[in-house]
Amino acid sequence: MAAAADTTEAPFDPRALRHALGQFATGVAIVTAPGAEAPVGMTISSFNSVSLDPPLVLFSVARSAHSLPALLDAPGYAIHVLGREQEETSGRFARALAGKWQGIGHRPGLHDAPLLDGALAHFECAAHARHDGGDHVIFLARVLRFSLRDAGEPLIFFRGRYRALSPTA
Repeated sequence: MAAAADTTEAPFDPRALRHALGQFATGVAIVTAPGAEAPVGMTISSFNSVSLDPPLVLFSVARSAHSLPALLDAPGYAIHVLGREQEETSGRFARALAGKWQGIGHRPGLHDAPLLDGALAHFECAAHARHDGGDHVIFLARVLRFSLRDAGEPLIFFRGRYRALSPTA
């Protein structure tokens, strides 16, 4: 009789896991939504498409994020794909700080979610579903309207730093 395989998972260092996950280059986006007193916005790197029919996208938010309660209550969101020139905006929205909207051009979108000026693409979404994601909440959003700008390079995050795409030879 063959011996059973050991399926016990060995614990590993969360920092090492984070470093390994950093080997995957991601685009950078900001999600915005209306808040009870003021709009909320935060930088995300967990944005991706899910389905074209129906048009669904997802993003995840840490359970410790100050914006999480407002996002959980929001009827909809705006997701912004950032361009290379928006690195400072990404850094500003990555921190929980007052005044992150100071000097940031925006206009109201669907569900009063702010649309940030200069993004490569905007996705205006309705809340669709939420799922447990461990220390994160996974938001599934239905795209109701979108716009895009065909010029400009994306903002990329790789190995813990913002990066630029290299031109192909």
